[in-house]
Amino acid sequence: MSPTNKESHRPSPQRILFGVDEPIFDVLPERVLSNLRLPTSENALLWNLTYPLAQPTINLLEILELRPLWGTRTLPEASKDNLIPYYWGYRVNGERLPQLDEVLELVDGPGLPTEVDLFLLGHHSLVLVEAKHMSGLGRCSRYARRRCPEMHLLDDEMRKPCRYWQGVAVNFEVHLEFGPRPQPGKYAPACNRHYQLARTLLVGHALASRLERTFHMWLIVPRERWSSFEPNWMDFTQRVRDDGLWRRMRVLAWENIRRLSGV
Repeated sequence: MSPTNKESHRPSPQRILFGVDEPIFDVLPERVLSNLRLPTSENALLWNLTYPLAQPTINLLEILELRPLWGTRTLPEASKDNLIPYYWGYRVNGERLPQLDEVLELVDGPGLPTEVDLFLLGHHSLVLVEAKHMSGLGRCSRYARRRCPEMHLLDDEMRKPCRYWQGVAVNFEVHLEFGPRPQPGKYAPACNRHYQLARTLLVGHALASRLERTFHMWLIVPRERWSSFEPNWMDFTQRVRDDGLWRRMRVLAWENIRRLSGV
Protein backbone atom coordinates (compact mmCIF):
# COMPACT_ATOMS: atom_id res chain seq x y z
CA MET A 1 0.00 0.00 0.00
CA SER A 2 1.40 3.40 -0.95
CA PRO A 3 1.76 6.00 1.83
CA THR A 4 -0.82 8.72 2.17
CA ASN A 5 0.12 12.30 1.35
CA LYS A 6 0.30 13.09 5.06
CA GLU A 7 2.62 10.14 5.72
CA SER A 8 4.88 11.01 2.79
CA HIS A 9 5.66 14.39 4.34
CA ARG A 10 6.70 12.95 7.69
CA PRO A 11 10.40 12.61 8.50
CA SER A 12 11.94 9.18 8.17
CA PRO A 13 11.79 7.04 11.33
CA GLN A 14 15.51 6.48 10.72
CA ARG A 15 16.08 10.14 11.69
CA ILE A 16 13.46 10.35 14.45
CA LEU A 17 14.09 8.03 17.37
CA PHE A 18 10.96 8.82 19.39
CA GLY A 19 7.46 10.13 18.81
CA VAL A 20 7.41 9.88 15.02
CA ASP A 21 3.61 9.50 15.15
CA GLU A 22 3.06 12.73 17.12
CA PRO A 23 0.56 15.15 15.51
CA ILE A 24 3.23 17.87 15.33
CA PHE A 25 4.65 16.26 12.19
CA ASP A 26 1.36 16.96 10.40
CA VAL A 27 1.62 20.73 10.94
CA LEU A 28 5.34 21.59 10.82
CA PRO A 29 6.44 23.81 7.91
CA GLU A 30 8.12 22.04 5.02
CA ARG A 31 11.44 23.80 5.67
CA VAL A 32 11.56 22.19 9.12
CA LEU A 33 10.54 18.78 7.80
CA SER A 34 13.16 18.99 5.05
CA ASN A 35 15.88 19.54 7.63
CA LEU A 36 14.57 16.63 9.69
CA ARG A 37 15.26 14.32 6.74
CA LEU A 38 18.95 15.29 6.46
CA PRO A 39 21.66 12.92 7.74
CA THR A 40 23.23 15.74 9.79
CA SER A 41 19.93 17.33 10.81
CA GLU A 42 20.12 19.81 13.70
CA ASN A 43 16.35 19.61 14.01
CA ALA A 44 16.45 15.83 14.43
CA LEU A 45 19.16 16.16 17.08
CA LEU A 46 17.06 18.67 18.98
CA TRP A 47 13.97 16.46 18.84
CA ASN A 48 15.73 13.20 19.71
CA LEU A 49 17.54 14.60 22.75
CA THR A 50 14.73 16.71 24.24
CA TYR A 51 11.60 14.69 23.47
CA PRO A 52 12.47 11.99 26.09
CA LEU A 53 12.88 14.77 28.70
CA ALA A 54 9.43 16.15 28.04
CA GLN A 55 7.19 13.33 29.22
CA PRO A 56 5.08 15.33 29.68
CA THR A 57 7.16 18.38 30.70
CA ILE A 58 10.76 19.46 31.31
CA ASN A 59 11.85 20.38 34.83
CA LEU A 60 13.46 23.84 34.72
CA LEU A 61 15.51 23.34 37.88
CA GLU A 62 16.86 20.05 36.53
CA ILE A 63 18.18 21.84 33.46
CA LEU A 64 19.60 24.69 35.52
CA GLU A 65 21.58 22.17 37.56
CA LEU A 66 23.55 21.16 34.46
CA ARG A 67 27.00 22.72 34.36
CA PRO A 68 26.83 25.29 31.54
CA LEU A 69 29.57 26.04 29.06
CA TRP A 70 28.76 29.69 29.85
CA GLY A 71 26.46 31.24 32.41
CA THR A 72 25.60 30.90 36.07
CA ARG A 73 24.15 27.77 37.65
CA THR A 74 22.65 29.85 40.45
CA LEU A 75 19.48 31.81 39.81
CA PRO A 76 18.05 32.79 43.20
CA GLU A 77 14.82 34.00 41.60
CA ALA A 78 14.26 30.76 39.64
CA SER A 79 11.29 28.80 40.90
CA LYS A 80 10.21 25.26 40.29
CA ASP A 81 8.60 25.24 36.89
CA ASN A 82 7.42 22.53 34.54
CA LEU A 83 8.13 23.58 30.96
CA ILE A 84 6.06 22.52 27.96
CA PRO A 85 8.18 22.31 24.79
CA TYR A 86 7.03 23.96 21.58
CA TYR A 87 9.27 22.76 18.75
CA TRP A 88 9.61 25.49 16.10
CA GLY A 89 6.51 27.03 17.69
CA TYR A 90 4.37 23.87 17.89
CA ARG A 91 3.51 21.61 20.79
CA VAL A 92 3.83 17.87 20.15
CA ASN A 93 0.02 17.65 19.84
CA GLY A 94 0.15 20.16 16.98
CA GLU A 95 -1.04 23.23 18.90
CA ARG A 96 0.59 26.57 18.04
CA LEU A 97 2.26 28.53 20.86
CA PRO A 98 -0.21 31.20 22.05
CA GLN A 99 0.54 34.77 20.91
CA LEU A 100 3.54 33.66 18.82
CA ASP A 101 2.15 34.58 15.41
CA GLU A 102 1.08 38.01 16.66
CA VAL A 103 4.57 38.62 18.06
CA LEU A 104 6.27 37.47 14.85
CA GLU A 105 4.07 39.85 12.88
CA LEU A 106 5.01 42.66 15.26
CA VAL A 107 8.75 41.95 15.23
CA ASP A 108 9.35 40.75 11.67
CA GLY A 109 6.49 42.26 9.72
CA PRO A 110 5.58 40.68 6.38
CA GLY A 111 9.03 39.18 5.73
CA LEU A 112 10.40 35.76 6.63
CA PRO A 113 9.64 35.29 10.35
CA THR A 114 12.27 34.58 12.96
CA GLU A 115 12.43 30.82 13.43
CA VAL A 116 13.27 29.78 16.99
CA ASP A 117 14.21 26.12 17.39
CA LEU A 118 12.56 25.52 20.75
CA PHE A 119 10.28 27.42 23.11
CA LEU A 120 9.87 26.13 26.67
CA LEU A 121 6.75 27.53 28.33
CA GLY A 122 6.12 27.21 32.04
CA HIS A 123 3.82 28.87 34.58
CA HIS A 124 6.52 31.42 35.38
CA SER A 125 9.16 31.13 32.66
CA LEU A 126 9.57 31.33 28.90
CA VAL A 127 12.82 29.92 27.51
CA LEU A 128 13.90 30.47 23.90
CA VAL A 129 16.50 27.96 22.74
CA GLU A 130 18.78 28.29 19.73
CA ALA A 131 20.22 24.87 18.87
CA LYS A 132 23.37 24.47 16.77
CA HIS A 133 25.26 21.41 15.62
CA MET A 134 27.19 21.82 12.36
CA SER A 135 26.06 25.34 11.42
CA GLY A 136 26.99 28.70 12.93
CA LEU A 137 25.05 31.68 14.20
CA GLY A 138 23.18 33.49 11.44
CA ARG A 139 24.23 36.89 10.12
CA CYS A 140 22.24 39.43 8.11
CA SER A 141 21.77 38.15 4.56
CA ARG A 142 20.81 41.60 3.28
CA TYR A 143 24.08 43.05 4.51
CA ALA A 144 26.00 40.15 2.92
CA ARG A 145 24.28 40.89 -0.41
CA ARG A 146 25.02 44.61 -0.04
CA ARG A 147 21.30 45.28 0.32
CA CYS A 148 21.30 46.80 3.81
CA PRO A 149 18.88 49.76 3.59
CA GLU A 150 20.90 51.62 6.24
CA MET A 151 24.40 51.25 4.77
CA HIS A 152 24.29 50.51 1.05
CA LEU A 153 23.30 52.77 -1.83
CA LEU A 154 20.06 51.32 -3.16
CA ASP A 155 17.31 52.27 -5.56
CA ASP A 156 14.62 54.48 -4.06
CA GLU A 157 12.17 51.59 -3.66
CA MET A 158 14.78 49.71 -1.64
CA ARG A 159 15.57 52.54 0.75
CA LYS A 160 12.96 51.78 3.40
CA PRO A 161 14.62 51.97 6.83
CA CYS A 162 15.51 48.68 8.51
CA ARG A 163 12.58 47.84 10.80
CA TYR A 164 14.94 46.71 13.55
CA TRP A 165 16.38 50.22 13.87
CA GLN A 166 13.10 52.09 14.13
CA GLY A 167 10.07 52.05 16.39
CA VAL A 168 10.09 50.77 19.96
CA ALA A 169 8.85 47.18 20.15
CA VAL A 170 11.26 45.93 17.46
CA ASN A 171 14.22 48.28 17.90
CA PHE A 172 17.62 46.64 18.45
CA GLU A 173 18.76 49.76 20.29
CA VAL A 174 16.14 49.36 23.03
CA HIS A 175 17.53 46.02 24.18
CA LEU A 176 21.11 45.88 22.86
CA GLU A 177 24.19 48.12 22.94
CA PHE A 178 24.82 47.98 19.20
CA GLY A 179 26.33 51.45 18.96
CA PRO A 180 25.24 54.21 16.56
CA ARG A 181 22.69 53.45 13.89
CA PRO A 182 24.47 52.07 10.77
CA GLN A 183 25.42 54.60 8.12
CA PRO A 184 26.81 54.33 4.58
CA GLY A 185 30.57 53.97 4.43
CA LYS A 186 30.97 52.90 8.05
CA TYR A 187 32.39 49.62 9.34
CA ALA A 188 30.34 46.42 9.51
CA PRO A 189 27.63 46.95 12.14
CA ALA A 190 27.10 44.72 15.16
CA CYS A 191 23.57 43.97 13.96
CA ASN A 192 25.08 42.05 11.03
CA ARG A 193 27.30 39.92 13.26
CA HIS A 194 24.52 39.19 15.77
CA TYR A 195 21.47 39.22 13.49
CA GLN A 196 20.03 35.81 14.44
CA LEU A 197 20.58 36.16 18.18
CA ALA A 198 19.28 39.75 18.18
CA ARG A 199 16.05 38.84 16.40
CA THR A 200 15.57 35.90 18.76
CA LEU A 201 16.00 38.25 21.71
CA LEU A 202 13.41 40.68 20.32
CA VAL A 203 10.90 37.87 19.84
CA GLY A 204 11.58 36.53 23.34
CA HIS A 205 11.14 39.93 25.00
CA ALA A 206 7.88 40.63 23.20
CA LEU A 207 6.43 37.16 23.73
CA ALA A 208 7.40 36.94 27.40
CA SER A 209 5.79 40.33 28.00
CA ARG A 210 2.53 39.23 26.40
CA LEU A 211 2.47 35.91 28.25
CA GLU A 212 3.61 37.51 31.53
CA ARG A 213 6.55 35.15 31.88
CA THR A 214 10.21 35.61 32.82
CA PHE A 215 12.37 35.44 29.69
CA HIS A 216 15.39 33.11 29.47
CA MET A 217 17.59 32.67 26.39
CA TRP A 218 19.77 29.59 25.84
CA LEU A 219 22.19 28.33 23.22
CA ILE A 220 22.97 24.60 22.85
CA VAL A 221 26.14 23.59 21.00
CA PRO A 222 28.51 20.60 20.84
CA ARG A 223 31.16 20.88 23.55
CA GLU A 224 34.00 20.54 21.04
CA ARG A 225 32.64 23.45 18.96
CA TRP A 226 32.07 25.87 21.83
CA SER A 227 35.37 27.68 21.12
CA SER A 228 34.10 28.64 17.66
CA PHE A 229 30.89 30.13 19.12
CA GLU A 230 32.41 31.73 22.20
CA PRO A 231 33.73 35.02 20.71
CA ASN A 232 30.39 35.91 19.11
CA TRP A 233 28.37 34.80 22.12
CA MET A 234 30.56 36.74 24.53
CA ASP A 235 30.37 39.88 22.40
CA PHE A 236 26.59 39.56 22.09
CA THR A 237 25.91 39.00 25.79
CA GLN A 238 28.06 42.01 26.72
CA ARG A 239 25.69 44.13 24.63
CA VAL A 240 22.49 42.99 26.41
CA ARG A 241 21.07 45.96 28.34
CA ASP A 242 18.88 43.98 30.77
CA ASP A 243 21.07 42.70 33.63
CA GLY A 244 18.39 40.24 34.70
CA LEU A 245 18.20 38.70 31.25
CA TRP A 246 22.01 38.57 31.08
CA ARG A 247 21.98 36.33 34.16
CA ARG A 248 19.29 34.13 32.61
CA MET A 249 21.30 33.51 29.44
CA ARG A 250 23.36 30.34 29.21
CA VAL A 251 25.13 27.97 26.86
CA LEU A 252 24.61 24.24 27.30
CA ALA A 253 26.45 21.30 25.76
CA TRP A 254 24.56 18.70 23.76
CA GLU A 255 26.53 16.06 25.63
CA ASN A 256 24.96 17.11 28.95
CA ILE A 257 21.48 17.15 27.44
CA ARG A 258 22.10 13.65 26.07
CA ARG A 259 23.14 12.35 29.49
CA LEU A 260 20.11 13.91 31.13
CA SER A 261 17.73 12.42 28.57
CA GLY A 262 19.40 9.00 28.78
CA VAL A 263 19.49 8.57 24.98
